[in-house]
Amino acid sequence: MAYDTYTAERIAHYFKAQNISFEARNMMGGRVFMVDNKMCCGIHYDKKKQTDLLMARIGEAAAEKYASKPGCLPMDFTGRPMKGYVFISSEAYDLEEDLVFWLDLCLSFNPIAKASKKKK
Repeated sequence: MAYDTYTAERIAHYFKAQNISFEARNMMGGRVFMVDNKMCCGIHYDKKKQTDLLMARIGEAAAEKYASKPGCLPMDFTGRPMKGYVFISSEAYDLEEDLVFWLDLCLSFNPIAKASKKKK
């Protein structure tokens, strides 16, 4: 699985520093961070664009609000954007304060996010 392990480590380090209980899983072509058994964020390598992207679950309202922020893109795997999720290009989370901005949005949305249904 080809994703930016350095950014994955930065995310894990931030969550640990904030005393956030999380689980990291390999899925969706990258590394996903689960908080309270819900996808919170992750790092993904986009083969088409040949770049790493931060996956951020920030909710529909925040996704709309920050859609014009540089580096913020609709999260689209299949030709149909996923509501409440955005991709962040690597130059938009390169600086620590930029990464923290997006991670804090993810963590703020997490308590009201719905957990996906468990497979039986």
